Amino acid sequence: MGASPRPPARSGPDLRFLRDDGHLSTALGRLAAGGLPPLLPAVAGALVVGVLLVAGLNRLSGITLFAPVAALLLSGVASGHPHDGRFDRLVPPILRATEYLYLLALGYGSGVPEPLVFALVAVVVLHHADAVHRTRCGVRPPAWLMRAMLGWDGRMLVTAVGGALGWLPFTYGVLAGYLAVLLVWEAATGWLATPVAEAAAPDTPEEPETPRNDTGGVNASTG
Repeated sequence: MGASPRPPARSGPDLRFLRDDGHLSTALGRLAAGGLPPLLPAVAGALVVGVLLVAGLNRLSGITLFAPVAALLLSGVASGHPHDGRFDRLVPPILRATEYLYLLALGYGSGVPEPLVFALVAVVVLHHADAVHRTRCGVRPPAWLMRAMLGWDGRMLVTAVGGALGWLPFTYGVLAGYLAVLLVWEAATGWLATPVAEAAAPDTPEEPETPRNDTGGVNASTG
């Protein structure tokens, strides 16, 4: 009897890349050496953040603003896991939804002008959409861009620091501008560096045909 066929390998993008982990989350994942499944920590962190948001972020001040970030960092410990479980594809959407909710709730609850809140969340959403689209096309964003975008943990930590210092509107504006400049710069340089294949041959003027006689030869004079 022949050997039993192996189950087909799961196709699709690397979910660890789509997590958009920052430096801190990546470092925590190295400590765990990929031994912790990612779904349960992500769900637990999202639930804790949700409870804190329902309780009201306007009641949090100073060091307590870091509580939602610390709760979600539980999922950073599992960043090194291969994410090959049946439901592990839910982890990136959970992390993104939690980050969006935190930025929205913290901004609106702390009196940050709505345009600044919208601008920051919109830039983060565009960053995630760009990463997903490129990955589907088989081209990842540059590694330096992903590091410079700080990751979900870095962005949440920056906003928490701004809130603790009382500089939240300034923090939202600077962070949104910084991320937007990175995206525009990389998009422009990336497109300029990409060779564009010609869809069709360039138009060339047609040369007139040489007149020929009825017998197919060139007309010649006879003596």
